[in-house]
Amino acid sequence: MAVNQTLDQTAPHTADTVIRVEPGQSVQEALDRGGPGATVQLAEGVHSGNVVIAHPGVTLRGAGAGRTVLVPGPVAPSAVPPLHDAPPDVVSGIVVHGADTDTAGGIGEVAVEGLTVRGFSGAGVYAHTVNGLRLHDVEAVDNTIWGLYVRESSDIEVSRCRGEGSRYAGIALAFCSRADAVVADNECVGNAFGVFVDNSSFARVLRNRCHGNAAGMLLLNQVYPGEPEGGVRDCLVADNDVHDNTLAAGGDDPEALGAAGPPISGVGIALIGTERVSLVNNRVHGNQPGGFSLMPAAVVIDSSAEWGGSDAVDNSLEWNTITGNSPLDVRISVDVTRQRLANNVVGVSEPDSVSGRAAEGTQ
Repeated sequence: MAVNQTLDQTAPHTADTVIRVEPGQSVQEALDRGGPGATVQLAEGVHSGNVVIAHPGVTLRGAGAGRTVLVPGPVAPSAVPPLHDAPPDVVSGIVVHGADTDTAGGIGEVAVEGLTVRGFSGAGVYAHTVNGLRLHDVEAVDNTIWGLYVRESSDIEVSRCRGEGSRYAGIALAFCSRADAVVADNECVGNAFGVFVDNSSFARVLRNRCHGNAAGMLLLNQVYPGEPEGGVRDCLVADNDVHDNTLAAGGDDPEALGAAGPPISGVGIALIGTERVSLVNNRVHGNQPGGFSLMPAAVVIDSSAEWGGSDAVDNSLEWNTITGNSPLDVRISVDVTRQRLANNVVGVSEPDSVSGRAAEGTQ
């Protein structure tokens, strides 16, 4: 049976101990002393300072998003690699990264649950080389660079989370070549990209709500200098509601939304250089650009060859409702015969017909 303890310098800590941390006490001290397998329970209230989870089997649990809040304060150092697309001195709210030589710098079976991470200069949560990661009921709000950012990891679950107000993505999988990920029942709003699958494969993106971003969902195969080999393959994007994404991202201003990227606005779901990605039963509506966009449609299937990637091939677009977007509902700029298109309800598209059924009033 687990033993409940408050944070106590003298109390023994074992793997089945639940360590309770009150506001004003050190969350990092509890994690360090708890070690592998510990559960650290954060009481309701505001906790100050970033934290680093460096041991396997750890659970960091709050009283619920909006009830337990982590904000900037004392900085806990970490050996995690620099955060992508960020200055070197940024601080992320929760870092999950270990130094276990048996797992090549990675750790496993870590859970973060029931809390809000707000106002950090890096990411709300930054997980790197984790095998077995669970983010549940985690709210990342107004963190400068990323919301929930998971890199080079596998066996990932992100559920019932919220990513809001970050320069890049609310939720991102980056360079997870065998992600085996489920990203489900989340909400993303006010970011450059709601959900970003960046050079990651074997992901299921299900029942999410993405609105008020520049692009609701972006799946991108692109080669970056000095980064691992990319590719986006064998993913399922199903039952999502992607609507009213109207922000403008990209440009030369280093502090702008989607800084250094190409101009994007009004995009619902984009498949760029992907292979064997299925879009099934998604509702994509009300997306329209609030600025210039290289992707003038709500659903875009295009090549990334000019960025070192590849043409989009063998993707499926089935049983989706894609209507009421501007200027186009769907634009496919690669070989349409290399995609599977069936049973969609679509308004205005390029080519003219990408579906067996057109929306009312467009025939």
